Amino acid sequence: MPDNDSPTAAPTGTQTLLRGLAVVHAVAAGARDLKTIGQHVGTTRSTTHRLASALVEERYLRLLPQVGYLLGPKLIELGFQARDQLPLVMLAEPWLAQLSEHTGDTIHLAVRDGDEVLYLHKTPGRHGPEMRSRVGHRMPLMRTGIGKALLLDAPQGEWQRLFQACERAPAAQPANHPQPAWVPFLARMQAYVAGQYAFDLEDNEPSIRCVAAPVRDASGQIVAAISVASTVPYMPLEKMTALLPQVQAAARAISAELGAH
Repeated sequence: MPDNDSPTAAPTGTQTLLRGLAVVHAVAAGARDLKTIGQHVGTTRSTTHRLASALVEERYLRLLPQVGYLLGPKLIELGFQARDQLPLVMLAEPWLAQLSEHTGDTIHLAVRDGDEVLYLHKTPGRHGPEMRSRVGHRMPLMRTGIGKALLLDAPQGEWQRLFQACERAPAAQPANHPQPAWVPFLARMQAYVAGQYAFDLEDNEPSIRCVAAPVRDASGQIVAAISVASTVPYMPLEKMTALLPQVQAAARAISAELGAH
């Protein structure tokens, strides 16, 4: 579009806002200099310079020597804030309630927090003893099914680091319930990656088993996981296998709420 601004007149109001956003989009698309940005936006060099300078000053863009304009740190901050404000629990709740109704088992929703699982939601089961998990509770990633689901995209070196961290924490190990060796554990993780699910086979608590699946966002990254858990009498291996399609379907439905394809 032609730019009718004089070299000294600053664009104002809605037009300025839209042009500023257009500059950000142009830089995101790879425009690195004023000439290229101006061609994308349809503004004169002087207007483009005023818009870009204002965005640099407010940290929406950055200007690097020999590189040109890049997206700025303010956009990174806002992106994380947008992610944190996303009502994940609210979006997931209908699907978690449906799982609870169908299974009668304990339902969890959790995210990764460093090397730990952070539980965001729990629906207690209708049979068996109460589990020690609770909203706000943390557990080592490698000790839980939901934690393993959160790690399906992680490299093998990350799995081994977390596995070894659990080995070095004997106080966290359930009494008389040693952790499996690394090689068979690695084979389990590789099978989980292939099937896009994870099991807790009493890895965390004796007699507790769970079926878990990852939740992905619009970028395809794993941002959360869900699980169905119960005690061994209510969670034989046959039931775990039968539950898997339901858990994965719920995880895909929540992922769709987050924009995943």
